[in-house]
Amino acid sequence: MNREASEKEKLLSNLPSVDEVLKSPEGMGWLSRFKRRIVLQAVRDIISAQRKNIIEGLSEGIEQEPLFQEIDERIKELSSYSLVPVINATGVVIHTNLGRAALSEKILNNVLMVGRGFSNLEYDLKTGKRGQRNSHIKRLLRQITCAEDALIVNNNAAAVFLCLNTLAKGKEVIVSRSELVEIGGSFRIPDVMSASNAVLREVGTTNKTHLYDYTAAINEATALILKVHQSNYRIIGFTDDVKIEELAALGKKYDIPVMYDLGSGCLIDLKPYGLRDEPSVQEILKAGVDVISFSGDKLLGGPQGGVIIGKKKLIERIQKNPLARAVRTDKLTIAAFEATLMEYMDVETAKKEIPVLNMLLQPPEEIRTRAKKIAAGLRRIVKDAEIDVVEDTSQAGGGSLPGAEFTTFAVSIRSQGISVNDLEARLRQSSPPVIARIKGNSLILDARTIRKDEITGAVKATAAALSG
Repeated sequence: MNREASEKEKLLSNLPSVDEVLKSPEGMGWLSRFKRRIVLQAVRDIISAQRKNIIEGLSEGIEQEPLFQEIDERIKELSSYSLVPVINATGVVIHTNLGRAALSEKILNNVLMVGRGFSNLEYDLKTGKRGQRNSHIKRLLRQITCAEDALIVNNNAAAVFLCLNTLAKGKEVIVSRSELVEIGGSFRIPDVMSASNAVLREVGTTNKTHLYDYTAAINEATALILKVHQSNYRIIGFTDDVKIEELAALGKKYDIPVMYDLGSGCLIDLKPYGLRDEPSVQEILKAGVDVISFSGDKLLGGPQGGVIIGKKKLIERIQKNPLARAVRTDKLTIAAFEATLMEYMDVETAKKEIPVLNMLLQPPEEIRTRAKKIAAGLRRIVKDAEIDVVEDTSQAGGGSLPGAEFTTFAVSIRSQGISVNDLEARLRQSSPPVIARIKGNSLILDARTIRKDEITGAVKATAAALSG
């Protein structure tokens, strides 16, 4: 055995066994505070990693104290939740990677009340017989949108799939080429069409589609005309498309249902705020569309869900599809959705109480006030960094309102002691994690998406990251 192999054998023999670690004072302490399975996993992970490093020549051994420190950190990691709250300092209101729509305390309280015990999810309290889970949100959606009927499933992708499978299985669906979109997670309209067993019939060109293109495509196999809203992209320049009113009239003429995948699902008129390209659900329904699908967790501002509204005879067919059970929502989603919709019974209340709407529509001066508080808090603690309040722009996010920019105010931070990339990484790993963005050589904390009750946490985490 050569000298190198002998040294490795010696280092490996010095590693404690799992049993020795568990019987040590530190091990007994861990077992008294944490679940045995977690402690065992942590000890095995660290000893295994050390053994591998020694064999590969990457370690010359480790003393007991740092070894036990690594085990302690691993135990804390394994015993902590992976899904945790973060402070969104990006300014992106509907941030898909950060959970999309934030929910209000009122909505969460309803979820807590329903989730902590039993509920009448599928029980009719008046008759004492089995009820339908969809009934809890149907009444509100009908009131708010004036639709004949409504259904909620687990997301809008499922809503589109279910509608296509029900209304056009084995038959043709006419769609403009300019609307064969892809959204996050590689969800593509042609792929969903294929999976639902509907046959895609493309019409028009990438930049222009005319009413005569749709008319020419209608034949005995046509089951549905589908329009897809440009909720996450824009085609500009030499373009033209067919107004939804014209498509609705065409569908009525040939007795073919017209469906609109609206995507973002806005339930209020955004035109007074300069957002003229985002139609409300109510507008589309008034245009004569037979079926509309949209998301619950985008501009609507509720939990993840896919909403289907429209003509009663079509919604009933969709609801009877056996696949409807596979994509149904649970009691917690329904509780959150019902509470969200309840806020829409008064539009002004919805603007104030639904976090997505409040963040998007809040006056810039309110955002500036929060930015100033964050900056002042940082300046009291941090002395060796440039901290300024700057005017900037933020976005809706979540595939909503593409191209729309909202005036915002943010805290710009520059430090000679740490690079902006390292600072951003430290904030991501702080407690609580703060998700910021980088602009040039500055770290940006956009106050639009930082709540008042998060200011202290954001200041402490940022100050700690700057100090190392």
